[in-house]
Amino acid sequence: MLDKIVIANRGEIALRILRACKELGIKTVAVHSTADRDLKHVRLADESVCIGPPSSTESYLNVPALISAAEVTDAVGIHPGYGFLSENADFAERVEQSGFTFIGPKAETIRIMGDKVKAIEAMKKAGVPCVPGSDGPLGDDADDNMRMAKEIGYPIIIKAAGGGGGRGMRVVHSEAHLLSAISLTKSEAGSFFGNDMVYMEKYLENPRHVEIQVLADTHGNAIHLGERDCSMQRRHQKVIEEAPAPGISEELRQEIGGRCAQACVDIGYRGAGTFEFLYEDGEFYFIEMNTRVQVEHPVTEMITGVDIVREQLRIAAGEKLAYTQDDIVIRGHAFECRINAEDPVTFMPSPGKISRVHMAGGPGVRVDSHIYAGYTVPPHYDSMIGKLITHGEDRATAIARMETALTETLVEGIKTNIPLHRELFKDANFRAGQTNIHYLEKKLGL
Repeated sequence: MLDKIVIANRGEIALRILRACKELGIKTVAVHSTADRDLKHVRLADESVCIGPPSSTESYLNVPALISAAEVTDAVGIHPGYGFLSENADFAERVEQSGFTFIGPKAETIRIMGDKVKAIEAMKKAGVPCVPGSDGPLGDDADDNMRMAKEIGYPIIIKAAGGGGGRGMRVVHSEAHLLSAISLTKSEAGSFFGNDMVYMEKYLENPRHVEIQVLADTHGNAIHLGERDCSMQRRHQKVIEEAPAPGISEELRQEIGGRCAQACVDIGYRGAGTFEFLYEDGEFYFIEMNTRVQVEHPVTEMITGVDIVREQLRIAAGEKLAYTQDDIVIRGHAFECRINAEDPVTFMPSPGKISRVHMAGGPGVRVDSHIYAGYTVPPHYDSMIGKLITHGEDRATAIARMETALTETLVEGIKTNIPLHRELFKDANFRAGQTNIHYLEKKLGL
């Protein structure tokens, strides 16, 4: 097992990693900006190192500072969590070249999966179903692009190969707007991602967002842990997640999950990962792979009993998976609400000092959060301050427990989106599992 690792992140995921390390007897080094010296995991870690001022570019994205923190503390590995540098192939490469273990996939795998065109090519080769599209980057031949769009069928969507976070995408409903959309997306892609390569896909009108969680070791073993539904989104940011996804049969789960697990073997994947799909009319269409632990991993842990972060650490240490596919049994249903420090109506961030906190409890309730009374939420980072998770023997029970948990949860001194979550769990269509990726924005009038 790894002796000591640097937790190269902040907030709830840093605390989550620290807890898994303690269970495995791994010593921890918490790195933090000057704004984060009072974070809970910083206080609980075996050692801590300040890596820079509040700006993330000068701290959590500062590669030399992170590598130096590992060197001066004699750590052997670095866990990137999610966000920040977690899917940065250059960072993974620097970590390994510096003699440390990167707790995640190999740099070359991250690089392939980070390029949407190459990722789709790899998935098609592995037999994972993909959205009909250009099967590669678009060239400069206008006639060829117009012919391709007509064959795919409108509406289509133009996407940046290096895109993410909702940027670098443009929906086209008619031939008249195609060429200008390609030009604008290429320009945007070049500005935001330093790569103006774009590709074309069929635009699905009302799909759900369904993703498959996988784990793979360095011994040729890979398994899937079922699926999650993450359709409740606002501006491509997930708000509520659940597992399993409503309406997915066991046969379909094993079929698509098995293909994802096999794809991991084919591409030499290592660690935890997520295959993201659009799901419409009983069909799965691959859109991207996230080569890290997901924010929503707790709902999968709740229905499978598998500690995903613990498995990440074991795999990074060179151990074999602790489970076979036959060991994975889906039990019950789970929901996760992302609790953000923001106005529940305008969604404006609400940083500041938390005066009082009371977290929900009871059977089937889990809270992943780093906040406490007296903690000041800084304005420099993502507004998420925690995750409220409930589990029940069925979907109705998990919903009932979440409604109770949302009522019990109290955070004073700042605004949070808890009122929005309370409203959403009363929504008849959501309660019936009849939503798609556009549902929340339409409900909010966005």
